[in-house]
Amino acid sequence: MKNRLLTFLPICAVILLSASIDLTSLFDYDGQTIPSYVPNNRDNTPNNNDMTDIGATLGRVLFYDKKLSLNSTVACASCHQQQFAFSDTATVSKGFNGGFTGRHSMRLVNARFGREENFFWDARAATLEDQTTRPIQDFAEMGFSGTNGQPDLDSLISRMNDISYYPTLFQNSFGTNTITEERMQFALAQFIRSIVSFDSKYDEALANAGGDEDADFALFSAVEEAGKDLFMANQNAGGAGCDRCHNAPTFDMDNDRNNNGVITVAGNPAGTDLTNTRSPSLRDLVNPDGSLNGPMMHDGSFTTIRQMIDHYDNPPFNNNLDGRLRRGGDDGTQSQNLNLSETEKDNLEAFLLTLTGSNIYTDEKWSDPFDTHGALFLLDGDCEVTNANLTADISGGQHQSIASDTIGIDCNVANNASVLYQAGTSITFNEDFELELGSVLTAQIAGCN
Repeated sequence: MKNRLLTFLPICAVILLSASIDLTSLFDYDGQTIPSYVPNNRDNTPNNNDMTDIGATLGRVLFYDKKLSLNSTVACASCHQQQFAFSDTATVSKGFNGGFTGRHSMRLVNARFGREENFFWDARAATLEDQTTRPIQDFAEMGFSGTNGQPDLDSLISRMNDISYYPTLFQNSFGTNTITEERMQFALAQFIRSIVSFDSKYDEALANAGGDEDADFALFSAVEEAGKDLFMANQNAGGAGCDRCHNAPTFDMDNDRNNNGVITVAGNPAGTDLTNTRSPSLRDLVNPDGSLNGPMMHDGSFTTIRQMIDHYDNPPFNNNLDGRLRRGGDDGTQSQNLNLSETEKDNLEAFLLTLTGSNIYTDEKWSDPFDTHGALFLLDGDCEVTNANLTADISGGQHQSIASDTIGIDCNVANNASVLYQAGTSITFNEDFELELGSVLTAQIAGCN
C-alpha cells in the first residue's frame, strides 16, 4: 500500500468539512447581552448599519480572509489576533510584502462602545466603517493601494466576485450579490463591533454592586479596591484622575483630548509624532494568564503596565499635551506630577488587571473560519455528496484501515468544487482501504443536490 497513487471510482461519500459556515445556523452576534450599566450613548453604531448575524458573519470571513491582500498572505486578523485581544505582540505588524505598519496594531476590544467615533491612533477615520477598508488599501499592509503600480480596490472586488463564497454571503447580507466597498465596510464594522468583553472580575463586581461604580466592591481585594479608588478619583480628591480620560465602565478614550506625552515614532525613537490622540479601551490589557496582549501605546514603547503608570505619574511635556496631564490645565506649561508611591502604583496595576475577561479569547464566533489551506465552505441544509473522484497520495509510513466509517454533514457544495480535507475525516466507502494518517485527499465533486 506504500508509495502509490490510489483512485476509487465511483464512490458515494459523505464528507465532514471542518472549515464551514452553516447559513441555517449562524452564531448569535446581534443578540449578545450588553450589561445594563453600559450607557446607551457609548454605542457608536450608526443608524444605517445595525448589526445582523449574517452581516457580522460576512465580516468575520472578510476579517480572516488572506485573499484580501495582494499576494494572499495576510488578513486583518494577521495584525489583530484573537489570542491577544485582537492586537499583536509585535511593536509594528508585518504587511503582505514584508513592509510594516506605521503604528502598533491596537486592541479591538469593545470598539463599539466609546465616546470617540473616530478611529486609528490619530483619529483620521471618521467612523469605524471608514476605518475598516483603509488597511486593505494601504501600500505596505495589504497592497490594494492603487499607487506605485499596485492595483486598486476595484481589482480586489473583481477577485472577490470569483471567490465562491462571497456572492452568496453578500446576497444573504444585503439582498443582492453585488460587492462594493461600502458593503465590505458595513460587514467588517459589524463583526468588529460584535467583539465585546464584559465578563471580567470588574464586571462581576460592578453587577454585584448594582451597577454603582462608587460603591465598595465586595468581590475586590483591598489592593484592587484601593486601585479602583485611585483610578476613579480626581487629583484634587487624592486620586490619579485616570477616569477623566478613560471613563468607566467602558474605559474608552474621551473624544475631546490632545496627546498623552508619548510622541515618538514607532520603530524610530528619534522621530516625533504629535498626532496620536486616540487609544483603545483599557479593558484586556493582559490576557487571562496575566501576560500582556502586546506592547502599549501607538509606538509600542511600554511593555509592562508599570511602565505605563510611571509615564502618567510624570509625563514629558510637549506643546500638544492634553490639559488634563498638565499642571494648571490647558494653559499649564508643565506636566502633572502625581508623586504616586510604589504602593499606589501597585494598587493601580491590580485594579487594571481586573478589567480582563475570558470569553473573547476563545469564543468560536470570533475565530478563524478558514482551514489551514485557506478553504471555506458554505453549508445550507442537508446534502449528500455523490459521484466523487477521490484521490489519495500515499507516500509511505504507518497506515490505518478505514472500513465504511460514516459521518453525516450539512453541506452545500457547488458542482465541480474542489474540497480538501485531512485523512482521518470519516468517509463512507463501498470497500475497505488503507490510508496514511495525515494524508491530504482531494475530492472533485461531480454533483450535489
